[in-house]
Amino acid sequence: MPNMHRRISPHASRLRREMTDAERALWNEVRGRRLAGYKFKSQWTLGAHVADFCCWERRLIVEVDGGQHGEEKDAARTAALEAMGYRVIRFWNNDVLTNMDGVLQTLLAALESHPHPGPLPQAGEGEEESPSKAGDAVQKPSPARGRGLGEGDSPRDPQ
Repeated sequence: MPNMHRRISPHASRLRREMTDAERALWNEVRGRRLAGYKFKSQWTLGAHVADFCCWERRLIVEVDGGQHGEEKDAARTAALEAMGYRVIRFWNNDVLTNMDGVLQTLLAALESHPHPGPLPQAGEGEEESPSKAGDAVQKPSPARGRGLGEGDSPRDPQ
């Protein structure tokens, strides 16, 4: 019988305890279905990677990046996560800390722009399989909350 449990990174619980200020601020806005009822997990293990935040039902990963991230490493990580069927959207720490309304608008637009990707795999299934790629995150924020990201304030795009 196959393992019915998802492998969890031994680092995930430490990463949850030691979130950056920006990660903690965003988590306070999206946890407990606070963003339009969407369920997010923090420091979610996906294969060999730990995503900052994951909305599993919409297959959307949210990464909050600081100066420690390199474009080449981020591009490889994004490609690996997209190969698992997830979309990845990135925000700079500073954007999260100074323009939370714009970040949430962009995030909500990305969540609502793609239909539900289909039935979710059962525990232990599909982690390595790749459902059809949902596409890139939307650049236009929805008018759901506060002001949108202005010119030049768009979320980080590793491409």
